[in-house]
Amino acid sequence: MSAATDSSPQKWPDSWRRPPLIANPILRYGLITAVTTYLVWACFMLPVDWQRVSQGFARAARIFNGAFPPSFVRSGLLIDGFLESLKIAILATVGGVLLSIPIAFMAAKNLSPKPIYFLGRALIIIARSFHPVIVAIIFVKAVGFGPLAGVLTLIVYSVGFVAKMLAEKIEEIDWGQVEAMRSVGAGYVSTLIYSVFPQIMPRQIGLSIYQLDSNLRASAVVGIVGAGGIGSTLANAFGRYDYDFALAITIVIVAVILLSEAVSGQIRKRIW
Repeated sequence: MSAATDSSPQKWPDSWRRPPLIANPILRYGLITAVTTYLVWACFMLPVDWQRVSQGFARAARIFNGAFPPSFVRSGLLIDGFLESLKIAILATVGGVLLSIPIAFMAAKNLSPKPIYFLGRALIIIARSFHPVIVAIIFVKAVGFGPLAGVLTLIVYSVGFVAKMLAEKIEEIDWGQVEAMRSVGAGYVSTLIYSVFPQIMPRQIGLSIYQLDSNLRASAVVGIVGAGGIGSTLANAFGRYDYDFALAITIVIVAVILLSEAVSGQIRKRIW
């Protein structure tokens, strides 16, 4: 007679707990302790002048008291600054996108030989390595104050983003279309035009629209260091202690950026 089998139901745990990212508890808690210790040490080692911080609240109160209500009396100066920012953003977007397309093809691993690939990636890394304000300071020193420095700055800024994203899209294309073109004897340029460009064109249009929106925001920032646009108008208003006019400029900047974000978002949604 065979032994009786255990037919009792298997008990499963009543709750599920997500496994930790680091399974070893010693390593996990040691890492948490090290990070916490470093953050505490960094906070105490920062050269913060607490007396100046305490005095800053009174200065901030004076600024806000002088800013309300906002003054739109010099609306002509405000409109001129905004239109200059718009021109800077459009010119920089066009120039940046035109430069980004060949650089993106250079930086695509599936289309370029290794020396060209490394050169394209190096150009993208250099363009992405510096904040636009730093680049704007360099161009202001090189070509002087004004919108030209802003255009050159945002061209570099555009190349760093658009070329990188477009190169990644090129590396994700359907290679079968490229092989089909090559199988019928098409040349390199014809292959790019008829098999690569149709696949990346929706992404290219979307990136261009997004970059125009981003350049419009960035033009207000780089203008603070003298690169033209509404940012220069804002910096001059603060320099003259016209806080009410500075608040009016800030309101216009926020309103325009919200409007451009909504419009560009709808356009990208329809394209993609």
